[in-house]
Amino acid sequence: MFLPNQKDAKHKAWLYRTLSAIYDDIFLANKLYFKGGTCAAMRNFLDRFSVDLDFDYIGKREDFKIVRKKMEKIFSDLGLEVKDQSQNIPQYFLRYPAQQNERNTLKIDISYPAPKSYQYEAVRFSDIDRIIYCQTIETMFANKLIALIERYERSGNIAGRDLYDIHYFFINNFRYSDEIIKERRQEKSLSFLRELEIFIDKKINQTIIDQDINTLLAPDKFKKIRKILKGEVLMFIRDEITRLENEKTAQA
Repeated sequence: MFLPNQKDAKHKAWLYRTLSAIYDDIFLANKLYFKGGTCAAMRNFLDRFSVDLDFDYIGKREDFKIVRKKMEKIFSDLGLEVKDQSQNIPQYFLRYPAQQNERNTLKIDISYPAPKSYQYEAVRFSDIDRIIYCQTIETMFANKLIALIERYERSGNIAGRDLYDIHYFFINNFRYSDEIIKERRQEKSLSFLRELEIFIDKKINQTIIDQDINTLLAPDKFKKIRKILKGEVLMFIRDEITRLENEKTAQA
């Protein structure tokens, strides 16, 4: 995973240390399927830094107590302090030892239940020498498209990193899952992308982009992308809308 600043080396080490310990536990390895920005970056699907660990929980709700017990044992063994946690599902904010003004918090976010349309595959993560079940790139891409607008619907917040990731997925010719968009948004990809185009055009400004991704990219890469990011994402989305419209016309 790309490291934009040497001061973030400690956080990267804690990400990898924690992830390795989780997947050394057979029970957790069969219940927690890796996803999100860190997963994408470790698979070379993204070229930015990512700071959290995200999982889909594949199992029964009644097993949450076992998951909590095992994870909290791992945190204790590693020397991680639980700053905060959700009472509904296993979600944690963890503090690790750091100097003043250094990043010192690791978030673990677990989603449940996972939509039926999600697809997973077993992948060897060479950085930590573990085989892990994780979301496919098609699943990640669809979820990233949805995340940009759903984050705003849920909390009123917009994450510039979502826009950056969409740009990176498009420019590298990755595909997204139509089935996930249909299941999660209850609409077809064409109508959703039209909605997303309007949302990006109206809601995302330069401040949002700058504040969120400036610490996740190298300074030279950030300078090159910041002013063109919104325009190029809109270009890609409009091209995709045109492709889907042409497909619809051909099938009529």
